[in-house]
Amino acid sequence: MEGAGENASESSPSAPGSEESARDPQALPLEEELGGCARSLEAVPKKLCGYLSKFGGKGPIRGWKSRWFFYDERKCQLYYSRTAQDANPLDSIDLSSAVFDCKADAEEGIFEIETPSRAITLKAATKQVMLYWLQQLQMKRWEFHNSPPPPPAAPDAALAGNGPALHLELGQEEAEVEEFLCPVKTPTGLVGEAAALQPFPALQNISLKHLGTEIQNTMHNIRGNKQTQGTGHEPPEEDSPQSREPQREEPSSAHDPSTPGREPADSPKLALKSSLAISFVQKAKRPSNTFPFFSEGITRNRTAQEKVVALEQQVLMLTKELKSQKELVKILHKALEAAQQEKRASSAYLAAAEDKDRLELVRHKVRQIAELGWRVEALEQERESLAHTASLREQQVQELQQHVQLLMDKNHAKQQVICKLSEKVTQDFTHPPDQSPLPPDTADRDLLSQQEKIEHLKDDMEAYRTQNRFLNSEIHQVTKIWRKAAEKEKALLTKCAYLQARNCQVESKYLAGLQKLQEALGDEPSKCSELLRQLIQEALQWEAGEASADGIELSPISQYDEYGFLTVPDYEVEDLKLLAKIQALEVRSHHLLGLEAVDRPLRERWAALDELVPSAELKQLLRGGVPREHRPRVWRWLVHLRVQHMHTPGCYQELLSRGRAREQPAARQIELDLNRTFPNNKHFTCPTSSFPDKLRRVLLAFSWQNPTIGYCQGLNRLAAIALLVLEEEESAFWCLVAIVETIMPADYYCNTLTASQVDQRVLQDLLSEKLPRLMAHLGQHHVDLSLITFNWFLVVFADSLISNILLQVWDAFLYEGTKVLFRYALAIFKYNEKEILRLQNSLEIYQYLRFFTKTISNSRKLMNIAFNDMNPFRMKQLRQLRIIHRERLEAELQELEQLKAEYLERQTFQGRAVAEGCASEDEGEGEA
Repeated sequence: MEGAGENASESSPSAPGSEESARDPQALPLEEELGGCARSLEAVPKKLCGYLSKFGGKGPIRGWKSRWFFYDERKCQLYYSRTAQDANPLDSIDLSSAVFDCKADAEEGIFEIETPSRAITLKAATKQVMLYWLQQLQMKRWEFHNSPPPPPAAPDAALAGNGPALHLELGQEEAEVEEFLCPVKTPTGLVGEAAALQPFPALQNISLKHLGTEIQNTMHNIRGNKQTQGTGHEPPEEDSPQSREPQREEPSSAHDPSTPGREPADSPKLALKSSLAISFVQKAKRPSNTFPFFSEGITRNRTAQEKVVALEQQVLMLTKELKSQKELVKILHKALEAAQQEKRASSAYLAAAEDKDRLELVRHKVRQIAELGWRVEALEQERESLAHTASLREQQVQELQQHVQLLMDKNHAKQQVICKLSEKVTQDFTHPPDQSPLPPDTADRDLLSQQEKIEHLKDDMEAYRTQNRFLNSEIHQVTKIWRKAAEKEKALLTKCAYLQARNCQVESKYLAGLQKLQEALGDEPSKCSELLRQLIQEALQWEAGEASADGIELSPISQYDEYGFLTVPDYEVEDLKLLAKIQALEVRSHHLLGLEAVDRPLRERWAALDELVPSAELKQLLRGGVPREHRPRVWRWLVHLRVQHMHTPGCYQELLSRGRAREQPAARQIELDLNRTFPNNKHFTCPTSSFPDKLRRVLLAFSWQNPTIGYCQGLNRLAAIALLVLEEEESAFWCLVAIVETIMPADYYCNTLTASQVDQRVLQDLLSEKLPRLMAHLGQHHVDLSLITFNWFLVVFADSLISNILLQVWDAFLYEGTKVLFRYALAIFKYNEKEILRLQNSLEIYQYLRFFTKTISNSRKLMNIAFNDMNPFRMKQLRQLRIIHRERLEAELQELEQLKAEYLERQTFQGRAVAEGCASEDEGEGEA
């Protein structure tokens, strides 16, 4: 408070206090958010201060108390104390996140300041003062939020160049706020420095909540007054800049919990009193630094009459505070007695010669503490009983009040009836029916009453109009502040995501470096290999959340992704563990970098897509991937598009009931495959999860739905993916039906897997066409790719790709069909072509092909390769290749069947010949 007040007195050191209030109110500026017309910025009052009544307290002492309020521009805090003289403020209100409100139906001058933690009700002397405070507080809050950081030193030409843009912005703001509250004239003598000349509040306004601060301020003021009386009533001299420096640090010390007079929440009252006594002595030794409005600011350049008035007010204040000094002396005496008693006990403890005597003193203290505890418990019980009695009495009083109110209402109603009947009787006697019922004086009275009501309604309308304009300006300003805060938060989140992505990249490179070092060192035991092994173990156990810089926590890599798959697979081999960690870091890095640039616009496009209709735009959106929140809805629509001709209500439940009636032949194989379904997903490995039971019912229902297939290994993974996304059993069942019976060729999952084998040969042709160098390299080392790719097509990459890329493949697959499988299979080999070409050994190639799909982390790059680099990719060509290879495969199968029949016939003929020339086993046993 003192530092802020010091600034207030320095803002106009050569002008009298009355000169500030005598300025033309029309010269006051209007903040760009609240103004109706442009005015000079130099006329803004630099300091906002004055007396307001604050509603507070508890119980019987709850009510209005006058407080001196002062705004600190540096912190956007509104401090308040009991008087303008006080050295330390009682408390402060944070205006940076506060909103202001005034109600038209409330008492005149009442308004509210609402912060996230509390609501403060204040009352101004007049309505004009209230509106002035509200406007000024709005302006100060906007200045605090809109003030840019201190700009670097720049030439005058550069500064001058920014002028037109600023004026243009102000003009736009003025055009926006025509419906806002007009500027309020400065209330003369009620705000600013002149308000400090008002009479001080009475002693009953003392704050019991901040008793320590009140005592400090009172002792400080008494010492300042004694110095004033000792030096006489001479006009004070101008303070030098050096004398003002210590006062600028007072507000920070006033709010420091370690400052004397500010009690901590858990300190006992005795310690508080002793600390207060010490603080009084320390305060007495300090130089006088009272609130500058009285001792320095107001007394400057005054006339003799003003000085006399000020001195009279100080005498009046001292007279009023004289009564409070007795209470303060009593408190100090009690604190002194307690301190002396504590000192005597400590002295006796230290003077004890033996441990036995000291132990006796400690026991005595323990007994005293126990007695005090019993007394406290007894008093607490007595307080509770009194509170219970008081509540009962209060209920009785309320009942009696309600009864009295009821009787009064009845009495009032009866009186109204009596009055009406009396008026009617009088009117009948004085005005017979053949005469005019209302004399002129009665009509005049009615007219006056109507006019009075109209005036009251006009006043109410004006009050509501004023309230509406103020609330409009408040909503407008708070909205703009919120938008700026949202933009800052968005920028910070983007920056944080970028930093996390860079952190993941750096960690990934570090792990890759460790892996290369390990490969270079080999298995030779040495100090370097031991150190390298230790570094790898630490790197595998380290999480990004453990590292923090400047208190900013980086979110670690989660153990499971949003669909329950392990982000870092738990391999037994250390090399694979390191590779999995590198892979997880790269995936997270790509996700964070693409969050703002790709994912957010994609989410906005999906959110704007209300109705799903087959179109080229939908095709492109599905290729880019469906956001998680929209994927269940989109998949249900895609599945319904495929199976609407065969979907019947209640079909799934009917198939389940059929399975309960009799056992399905494929049930045993289904049970065996349930435990093998996605061992890296927590939904299928947790004993309490419901997903295995759902998967069992879906597979059994499908085995009854399609008896020609029944169950084939691989269907469990297809149904599991559908369950993880759709979550509903019936939706997952129809998704499985759509894949097996409408998307895939007819005999894809039959016993011979004919269509699956055809697709593998088609893939070989496409690879030779699109990636001839890679196929030549694989052919040179006699690598059969169908051993790797057969399972890709059978389960739609369910065991091969990481979850976010896998589901992106499924998004396009459910809409476009099997062509997507060929596109992504080609893209996977193109993505890793360079790494495969480096390998010069068939064994190394096979080992790399076992897990190389898990090394793909950039889903955007893979998608661009699949749908851009692999073009042209016509469905007509795919059909032709399937027809050609199907004919060849069927011819091979037919030839194989012929060979098989010839072999069986030959075996049958040879068996008969052996039977005729050799003895049977039965005959041999009989002879033995």
